[in-house]
Amino acid sequence: MSRSFDAPLFVVLAVLWGLSFPAISVGLESLPPLLFAAARYDIAAVLLLTAAAVRVERWRPTARNDLAAVAGGGVFLIAGNGFLFLGQQTVPSGVAAILQGLVPVLTALWAIPLLGERLSGLGAVGAAIGFLGVGLIVQPDPANLLAGDTVPRLLIVGQVCSVSLGGVLIQRAGPTLEQLPLVGWSMLVGGLVLHAVSLGAGEFPSADIVGPTSLAALCYLGVFATAVAFMIYFRILERHGAFEAALIGYLVPVVATVAGVVLLDESIGALTIGGFALVAVGFVLLKRRAIADAVGGSIGVGSP
Repeated sequence: MSRSFDAPLFVVLAVLWGLSFPAISVGLESLPPLLFAAARYDIAAVLLLTAAAVRVERWRPTARNDLAAVAGGGVFLIAGNGFLFLGQQTVPSGVAAILQGLVPVLTALWAIPLLGERLSGLGAVGAAIGFLGVGLIVQPDPANLLAGDTVPRLLIVGQVCSVSLGGVLIQRAGPTLEQLPLVGWSMLVGGLVLHAVSLGAGEFPSADIVGPTSLAALCYLGVFATAVAFMIYFRILERHGAFEAALIGYLVPVVATVAGVVLLDESIGALTIGGFALVAVGFVLLKRRAIADAVGGSIGVGSP
């Protein structure tokens, strides 16, 4: 792939992931949340594992570290997204997407106990600023912490915590399996976990909940926002590295917010936007060295 196509590909991925949040809101109008989430990853797992079987020579996890990565990724990185579907029953899609900006911050914090990384004083300030931003986004009522959308928004914060933990657990396992089958198997495991929890919660599929709109939302999420989007993500990751790929997460909320306002008539308050800005500032402080390395590397490529 030519580098001239990198920027459009970056934007396409942000659009695919950004539109996934309104698609979830649309599907939740008729589909049970956990079953909806499970079906999304069922579709994606089949597509990704089929692609892996065709493109990758060793696509089955057999080594202990690969199995550990699939288990950690499936339970936390994938199944943890069930909290997102539960929360989005009442939380606007733009707000749900904005909360995802906390993922890089929490990933850095999980890496301290699990990967032995250190947190500097300035990094601690960055983490504190990030959590202050989350407080502005969640906007809890001190007099009644269970009032309004506080609990659903906290469920999404729980999803962010789970996804961040899952990513670190995969890194800690040190898998040798290529990323395409690794994510495919993780989605299969995560989907099975979500099905089990869905059954335990009393969610049962029925023909009356399936309509053209819900099927369209499910197909978009499973095929485009998950399977196709991850294929694009792998390409960007391969060419530019994890740090640059992670920056997509700060364009996704913009796409999701605009789509939610235009398509679903949602509204986003000034405090929520301010909270997102603080989360972004916290991320910059936490990852300032990676940012400096990335900027320095980019400058170095064009230097004589």
